[in-house]
Amino acid sequence: MLTFPAILESMLFASGEPMEKKQLMTLLDVSDVKLAQTIEELYASLTGGGLTLIETEHCVELRTAPEAAEFVKKLREGELSRDLGKAGLEVLSIILYRGSATRGEIDWVRGVNSSATIRSLLMRGLINGKEDTTDRRRLRYRTTHDALAHLGISHIEDLPQYEALSRALKETQQEVSVSNTL
Repeated sequence: MLTFPAILESMLFASGEPMEKKQLMTLLDVSDVKLAQTIEELYASLTGGGLTLIETEHCVELRTAPEAAEFVKKLREGELSRDLGKAGLEVLSIILYRGSATRGEIDWVRGVNSSATIRSLLMRGLINGKEDTTDRRRLRYRTTHDALAHLGISHIEDLPQYEALSRALKETQQEVSVSNTL
């Protein structure tokens, strides 16, 4: 049976981004005192390893340890020298044809967690994230001018079948939104 610290570690790893403490208390069905104890235990168990916890007043996040920065930097440099790959092109396409998208929307379309791919696109400067106007806890990703240059186009409308695919994606999202409200 997994311990609470191990479960918390799994949740933070799977999330790939900061998680609110209130959400964690609900998901783990624990009090704020028990969550604080669990965070402390997980932090202690990670000490000396390659991962650490970043904790703010309201959120907790699993990150690489500062001591591993040199090696992580080499990894990131290697990532930037590679082609975008299928996942990168999928995420970039979703954002391009939708105009913008949150990570949740991207994950919904792809059916998988897209955190690492989004991070890679951010590091390459092909997308940027701004606070979502409808939900300030989320980032809404948009493509940059560098993305268009990378694809060899001057205008977003130059993308293949832009009008038809963009309209289809928006209609699908509206249908999903309507069915979620019923």
